[in-house]
Amino acid sequence: MSRYDTIDALLEHTGQPLGTTGWHLVDQARINAFADATGDHQWIHVDQTRAAAESPFGTTVAHGMLTLSLCLTFLSELVQVDSVRLVINAGLDKVRMRAPVPVDARVRGVATLLEARRMAAGARVVVRMRVEIEGETKPACVADWVLVFND
Repeated sequence: MSRYDTIDALLEHTGQPLGTTGWHLVDQARINAFADATGDHQWIHVDQTRAAAESPFGTTVAHGMLTLSLCLTFLSELVQVDSVRLVINAGLDKVRMRAPVPVDARVRGVATLLEARRMAAGARVVVRMRVEIEGETKPACVADWVLVFND
């Protein structure tokens, strides 16, 4: 984990990598829990028998939004700014789902601080998060995430 005392210390790393997380398992229990939370019970995610028989992937796959939501987990594993009292998700500038995440795959996040600028009560930062699938060359997802750090 990269730890910074202040937002200004983080801003000095604009344009630089923030790091790579450890691997995280995306198992059927996690996929099912996400389906329950969002109401998205499409068979390609939750019906293992049908997915094995009919899916082009030969198995169930994680929801794209589940993959994207893991970016929060990844960022909290990679960066801590001690002076920040609140982080606000301001949205996404660009998201691309590049490859499906099959059940029981392991994924990790690779983050880069693309942009950062001071504001009156903190900073606006843009973090590019690349979600990699173990053993694959194509990422599952690449997202430019806009966050506001308040100090």
